Amino acid sequence: MLRIRTTPIALALAALACGGAAMAQVNVQVQGAWARATVQGQMASGAFMTLKADKPGRLVSVASPVAGVAEVHEMKMDGGVMKMAALPNGLELPAGKAVELKPGGYHVMLLDLKLPLQKDTTIPLTLYFQDAKGVKSEQQIKVPVTMVAPKAADAHQHQH
Repeated sequence: MLRIRTTPIALALAALACGGAAMAQVNVQVQGAWARATVQGQMASGAFMTLKADKPGRLVSVASPVAGVAEVHEMKMDGGVMKMAALPNGLELPAGKAVELKPGGYHVMLLDLKLPLQKDTTIPLTLYFQDAKGVKSEQQIKVPVTMVAPKAADAHQHQH
């Protein structure tokens, strides 16, 4: 299990930027993260993971230096047609409940790729969260690039 928290220094700087106001820390566990490898010329891919927040909140946005655009998306069937769209308000994270981002459902869409995502490499991804009180935080993770979802045991070994 990967548990990433914002650093005390980052929280202190953010508090100073907000006029010294105290900030609560959003704690979200990230498990089994992976991104789908691409072929030369492919300009988009997806990243997947399971998120579990200790308090109610949202995954409001994502970013990665390997993509010109990174968005939180949902893929769903609508009248027999598969549709995919960005979630303008982010993805709800109920307290204590695992939310799975997977192919065919919620996922991170990486668009306008700046380079091919090569199997057996990792890419940086920043997840931006907001808790129920509007407090924002971010988590930076390294995501392994594979062709298919790694087994749970393998996913823990590849995360940093």
